[in-house]
Amino acid sequence: MTSDFKIHPIVMGTKVFDKGMMTYQHGYGREYAIPIYCWYLEGGDRKIIVDTGEMSPIKSKDREEKIGGKIYTFEDGLGRWGLSPKDIDVVIHTHLHNDHCENDFKCVNAEIFVHEKELERIHNPHPLDFRYLADYVEDVEENGQIRIVSRDGEIISGIEVMHTPAHSPGGLTVFVNTSGGRAAITGFCVIMENFHPPKEVRAMEMEVIPPGTHVNAYEAYDIMLKVKEAADILIPLHEPGFASVESIP
Repeated sequence: MTSDFKIHPIVMGTKVFDKGMMTYQHGYGREYAIPIYCWYLEGGDRKIIVDTGEMSPIKSKDREEKIGGKIYTFEDGLGRWGLSPKDIDVVIHTHLHNDHCENDFKCVNAEIFVHEKELERIHNPHPLDFRYLADYVEDVEENGQIRIVSRDGEIISGIEVMHTPAHSPGGLTVFVNTSGGRAAITGFCVIMENFHPPKEVRAMEMEVIPPGTHVNAYEAYDIMLKVKEAADILIPLHEPGFASVESIP
């Protein structure tokens, strides 16, 4: 029997930068704050999270006001749901940029699912790939915790992954069965505006806006359309609107 999950967004960091870092060709010159999430998937018989966030997040009233929600450390964020890092059975990575995997080493009992191309890239990054820091995965690799994903499909009952190399070579979009339909936690760094552009963008016959940082802008556009069509509930990886949300759906 397939499980239905509740998805709990937990803010475990923030970034403040130019909005164009999210919305390719749009929004440049405007300061914008994004939450960095860990997503706890409640359901089934295993404790599952997507990404692990930042190790030492900046916690300030200003940052929390900017994103509209509270910022937690990894331990405190999991503690909201009665969990500690050692309780986590499964970590699924959307990708391995540092702000998505800094707490992996704390999940000593977890299987950690990563796309093969992402694992390759963190050990052999291009100079432009300054967001990759192999130090954050070396412990879990040495401990034999990594589970390499090489194809799309179900990895746990009710949870599927799709290779979506829009923002990074090994990006994985995580599809989760919920009572409200099929939810997609995107494998690329976008906000809701990327999926639902303002009218001035739609007037140029663009249905989506690619991530501001991408592997290939044209391919990223097509990947976003594919994910949008496949999901009942879209969960862009850095959408501030989820910072104050306890559960999806």
